[in-house]
Amino acid sequence: MMTLSSRLKDYLGLNRNVGILAASTLVLALGEELWLAYLPKYLVALGASAFVVGLFGSTKDLLDGVYQYPGGWFADRFGRKSALMTFTVVAMGGYVLAAIAPSWWLLFPALVLIMAWKSGAFPVSFAVIGDALPKGKRGTAFSVQSVMQRLPRVVGAPLGGLLILVFGIGVGVRAALVATILLGMGTLVMQRFGFVENPPFEYHDDQGALGSSLRRLPLVLKRLLFVECVVRTGEAVAASFIILYVTDVLNVGIESYGLLYALQQMIAIVMYLPAGKLADLAGRRSLIALTFLFFGLFPFSVYIAHSPLLLVIAFVIGGLKEFGEPARKSFIVDHVPSTERGRAVGTYYAIRNLAIVPGGLIGGLLWGVSAELTFLSALALGLVGFAAFLLLPGKEFH
Repeated sequence: MMTLSSRLKDYLGLNRNVGILAASTLVLALGEELWLAYLPKYLVALGASAFVVGLFGSTKDLLDGVYQYPGGWFADRFGRKSALMTFTVVAMGGYVLAAIAPSWWLLFPALVLIMAWKSGAFPVSFAVIGDALPKGKRGTAFSVQSVMQRLPRVVGAPLGGLLILVFGIGVGVRAALVATILLGMGTLVMQRFGFVENPPFEYHDDQGALGSSLRRLPLVLKRLLFVECVVRTGEAVAASFIILYVTDVLNVGIESYGLLYALQQMIAIVMYLPAGKLADLAGRRSLIALTFLFFGLFPFSVYIAHSPLLLVIAFVIGGLKEFGEPARKSFIVDHVPSTERGRAVGTYYAIRNLAIVPGGLIGGLLWGVSAELTFLSALALGLVGFAAFLLLPGKEFH
């Protein structure tokens, strides 16, 4: 007879490696969320212009794309454990550089290192879950993974806001980065002694090129990829400027922004597990469609939020935009071959993230004209992507 603990692990799709992956995500995210939401303000405090803030957002998107395929290739070639540990070490180097940076321009090379974990390890997580679990349990497992990534935002963002309130933006962010370095050390120990490497898949060098991996993606994934590129470009246009609009235009305090950000993440967390289970039981299409719709509505709802209540509603909408993420991620894993999960997922996300690189720069240019133009453009792109998704054949998403 299964114990309560065993039944819970089975329901959540947890085994040893998935558990270590989830714990690694939780611990590193706890550190990063102390300062991540405040980077645009930190850049401005160090002398950066609005254009540089937009450029920083585009650089982040560029790195998010550049790291994806090498991260997946590394996981397939050298194993999941080596990949997780390598990307953790590289990211820690970025935390150190950001903590000692006296000027805004040094945050760019720091970002290059930091994104090794956030992006290089991203396809590794898909591979670990795909290796460990059958199709009918992956949606729930991706929900758990997403909860572990976002739960720290509920705690970390308000704590980071308090650090900034007490010590100022410079000292507050640097103190948060030091805490992240310490958490990174603990994560490395956990990965080293907790993760058990499965026997590696047979690696074929002729499958190593990005172009050939793209050609082998199923047509339905190529269609989903196109739609997501449109929607995520809209998100990128406004993403770096939401905190500036809320704090500088609406005159909301930085600590209150931290609470709003935490609310957004709490809404996402509450929805994840039921959404993942629903994706496993009832198909993916409607959940993915809702995600794309809320991606378009979030920045516009912030723009029109001229009262505290409307601002709260806007960030609730921001939390709902994560509703279909377990369905979309499990759908991708369901449609790629097990022998090249890392590379196939890396290919998908490399193309998606590289396609949206111009979004931050466009947002910076539009912000220089008006906030209205920035947020209306984000809304338009989101709605176009949502409409395009509805036109895709529905039977492919069940």
